[in-house]
Amino acid sequence: MTDTLAERWRAARPKPAGVHLDSGACSRQGFAAIDAAAQHARHEAEVGGYVALEAAAPVLDAGRAAVAALTGLAATDVVYTTGANHALNLLLNSWAGERSVACLPGEYGPNLALMALNGFRVSPLPVDEHGRLRVDAAADALRRDRPGLVHLTPLGSHRGLAQPLGPLAEICRDLGLPLVVDAAQALGHLDCAVAPAAIYSSSRKWLAGPRGVGVLAVRPDLIEALRPRFPPSEPAAPLTVLQQLAHGESNAAAHVGFSVAIGEHLAAGQAAVRARLAEVGRQTRTAMADVAGWRVVEPVDEPTAITTLEPTGGADPHRVRAWLIAERGIVTTACDARRAPTELTVPVLRLSPHVDVTPGDLELAAAALADAAAG
Repeated sequence: MTDTLAERWRAARPKPAGVHLDSGACSRQGFAAIDAAAQHARHEAEVGGYVALEAAAPVLDAGRAAVAALTGLAATDVVYTTGANHALNLLLNSWAGERSVACLPGEYGPNLALMALNGFRVSPLPVDEHGRLRVDAAADALRRDRPGLVHLTPLGSHRGLAQPLGPLAEICRDLGLPLVVDAAQALGHLDCAVAPAAIYSSSRKWLAGPRGVGVLAVRPDLIEALRPRFPPSEPAAPLTVLQQLAHGESNAAAHVGFSVAIGEHLAAGQAAVRARLAEVGRQTRTAMADVAGWRVVEPVDEPTAITTLEPTGGADPHRVRAWLIAERGIVTTACDARRAPTELTVPVLRLSPHVDVTPGDLELAAAALADAAAG
């Protein structure tokens, strides 16, 4: 059958040189995104970068509209960044309110570093034994001790656990608390259309855009709480807050490629992609369940395509990852404690295939992991 989502996705991009199980790090771009970025770069050479940028405005506006469709915000709320970390730093650095934030204990390590760098006091949200947010307890905690903002990563880098984004968004709306969402792993993977106060993401993961691109969307009411430090907005040439956040040199060709990639995602159907990724996660965990030397961390029916494997026989995930690439052409990710310094206690191996993975791919990966453990 050539009309399935998996087949269409596979046909739309170059053939992989091996088995790619690493979309949580960087998905494979499609021909359309690659060609669009290259054509824009060529146009820059023909007419000049700024003239080409003006000509690309409709494509970039379409990209902002696509981000709006995925987040529940407006296209006019969206600016391009160089990535998720850049977006979060822009937001925290511009924050004019109380510098305190409530987030999960298993928060992404670089996010915690940016919070500390920008002088934010961090308090943990209550979670269960698996690290999933306890919604009712979180509501009580936020009511008792109101932070300056609430930050949620709905899908972490180190574990394929889906957090209850929708219920937390409702709590924050009821309490009048700004919710900031790190959707680097969630955008294009889970339902993020909850209209949070701010949401940011990268291009290169599940949306399969170029590296070095991200987005930040900020609701107008939160804009009032931001004071960007650079560039200054002079009376003679006033800049809006969003214009200040977006100001500076940027890779317009990559922005164009991302706009095309996110458009392709919407054309494929958000619900269909999410359903297929959940199916991919079940298939991956089932295929890895009996591999000697490894334990699947997530419940088999967790609705994500991220599967993490914890070594049970002393294997080093970093060495195994390198061996899988060198000897079997299989790409995965090794995650250590830096990704979640207060939750991840031992390094794990992460498998994150996209919608085009086949049972044969997973069988090869399971056999290779068994060989690695035996060796």
